[in-house]
Amino acid sequence: MRIFLAGGTGVIGRRLIPALVAADHDVVATTRREERLERLAGLGARGVVVDVYDAERLTEVMRQAMPDVVIHELTDLGGVDFEANARLRRVGTAHLVEAAAAASVERMIVESIAWVYAPGEGPAVESEELEAGTAVEEMELLAARLPHSTVLRYGLLYGPGTWYAPGARMAEAVAAGEVAATPSVSSFVHIDDAVAATVQALDWPDGEYNIVDDEPAAATEWLPAFAAAVGAPAPAPAELPEGAVPGRGASNAKARRRGWKPRYTSWREGFRHLAE
Repeated sequence: MRIFLAGGTGVIGRRLIPALVAADHDVVATTRREERLERLAGLGARGVVVDVYDAERLTEVMRQAMPDVVIHELTDLGGVDFEANARLRRVGTAHLVEAAAAASVERMIVESIAWVYAPGEGPAVESEELEAGTAVEEMELLAARLPHSTVLRYGLLYGPGTWYAPGARMAEAVAAGEVAATPSVSSFVHIDDAVAATVQALDWPDGEYNIVDDEPAAATEWLPAFAAAVGAPAPAPAELPEGAVPGRGASNAKARRRGWKPRYTSWREGFRHLAE
């Protein structure tokens, strides 16, 4: 299968390319920097330099690639700029969808997140509503303009290259006492399990899928375990700030029915391997 991977040098893209190549797919991967083309080639992809905000150039390279499917793994969080990331989800996704349509590409797989469901009881399932008006909701609606779209709602990513790894952003924040152990519930997924799900999703029907492990947990449970794994002091328990919406985690039952089996079924096991 010919695949156009938007975001080839991101945390998922770097690990996804070899997995796609190993599955006998032909990958064209994007980067904004020419000096990263050699790295993409080393991973097994044909790299192209393009900025997703340059709609004309994006359409040109999409037509040249002639892919069967677009995989959207673009994020803009290098500077921890959530507004920039929201703009990418809105404007960047719109440009990707327009370029795909212009190149007669009918399908997109898009990276989404599993923690923007509307408040409710218990782990969220895919049929439930997302929080209205978010950039995530708009991104998913944009992808749905194509004849076929598959939305992968990843949990909090941990493991090599992510924020949840030794020496990474969250490890430093925990060590500095900046993260509270509240009752808010989250779902995690190891980066390699997210990559495996993305490759498998090429054969899944259209729709939304939560890509999370089996154990949603409150920060009062997972945060001390993460702190221990990265050599940080255990944070003290804390109440949620007044007016804060507690998280609820998500269910992975739908993805499991399609045959996805995470290697790390719980963050408990996965965190123990962070230092490897």
